[in-house]
Amino acid sequence: MATTTIRIDDELKTRVAAAAERTGKTAHAFILDAIAQTVEHVEQDDEFHRLADERWASVLAKGKTVSWDETRTYLAERARGERPAKPAARKLAR
Repeated sequence: MATTTIRIDDELKTRVAAAAERTGKTAHAFILDAIAQTVEHVEQDDEFHRLADERWASVLAKGKTVSWDETRTYLAERARGERPAKPAARKLAR
């Protein structure tokens, strides 16, 4: 396991220690958890953007999409427990 040194100002160090104590963790464990959560968040954002780009490329390649108004109506009906027909895809207006 590698060792990394970080420098934080005294105020933040005090806040980290207090927060760690409230969660029943050491400051070290608290900092590791914060780093792990931040890395996970960045990885999730990366995956979200990759998937969005992939889906947008698919929309552009197929040239068809469903309007937001139709999609919103469909989802609202589904949320009420109804079984509406899926909206039909139409040619993408460019």
